[in-house]
Amino acid sequence: MLRLRHSRAHAPSATELANDNPYLLAAVARSRKLIQRRAVAAGVAGALPVPGLDWALDAAMLTRLLPRISEQFGLAASQIDQMEAQEKERVRKAIAMVGSVAVGRIVTESMVLRLARMLGVRLTAAQASKYVPIAGQVVAGALGYTTLRLLAERHICDCVRVARAALPAPTPAS
Repeated sequence: MLRLRHSRAHAPSATELANDNPYLLAAVARSRKLIQRRAVAAGVAGALPVPGLDWALDAAMLTRLLPRISEQFGLAASQIDQMEAQEKERVRKAIAMVGSVAVGRIVTESMVLRLARMLGVRLTAAQASKYVPIAGQVVAGALGYTTLRLLAERHICDCVRVARAALPAPTPAS
């Protein structure tokens, strides 16, 4: 029997990475709620027939969304600044180990654009599709929605990895 090999290894989801940790699972759920509304807005912006407008709106949305996701995990820049020196050092090392661009940092539009470059083909396809009446706008809207969700989901996965590596497990309230 012929078996086909996948060219890419399966990347675990944030839920799989949380590995039954109730604190992390709750943070993942809260983060995904934050994403939903903004992803729909990104899809609508993507469908507008104005080239470049969707990128500007996506960048603006992500500069506000990514820190709010980090906050759900206790990993926003302001939260890290308030940690004790030893804990802060553990978090900084975990961020470096994970290789995250946005966890624990103030998110800027240039940082968001660097993240978006990883998805350059999709963004270019979205821009090109705007020149095809109606169907192109639908495709551009779907790509805008998907791109924002993908970038935000990657950030959630990074937050889970950093939290697992650096933060102490919370003690359940009695």
